[in-house]
Amino acid sequence: MAYFPAFLKLDNRKILIVGGGNIAYEKLDHLLDFTKDIHIIAQAYSSEMLQRIQEENLHYEKRSYKTGDIAEFAIVVVAVDSIALQAEIFQESKRYNCLCNAVDSVDYCDFIFPSYVKKDDLTIAISTSGTSPAMAKHLRRYLQKIIPNGISEFLKEMKQLRQNLPKGKERMKMLDEKAKNYIESWSK
Repeated sequence: MAYFPAFLKLDNRKILIVGGGNIAYEKLDHLLDFTKDIHIIAQAYSSEMLQRIQEENLHYEKRSYKTGDIAEFAIVVVAVDSIALQAEIFQESKRYNCLCNAVDSVDYCDFIFPSYVKKDDLTIAISTSGTSPAMAKHLRRYLQKIIPNGISEFLKEMKQLRQNLPKGKERMKMLDEKAKNYIESWSK
């Protein structure tokens, strides 16, 4: 079954990453686009991971995962090779109503990390529900090329118009036409 696309507001939601290697670093890098309330537990850390943790002033511990570590977290990302530990943390996450992502083990995931394009307020997520991460990656690269750099300014303008114009059909029609014209101008 396909994953339901949703954008989560991460304000006041603590995130735990279990693992300190390259895959954990990739997940950390993605999460930092949206929040800084991230804690990390790992027995060992890559130099790249430690550098980023220090740059972002994140909380981390150099130790093994212990039962109960996820009690105060809304989301846990398990980026370790041990399938047994992935399964254990996934089962434990159910007791705490904590969303879990175990990298490369869809059986132990409540959610997956989509490929995405982020330019300020614009975020486009791309997923093949795990069928072809390569396809998602190449589609992301294509979209990054066609989205103009000026999209941020356009979105700021649209936000101001939405805030300042009275609600109603006229505003909806005008904003819709403005967005349509902006997108059509990309191919000119």
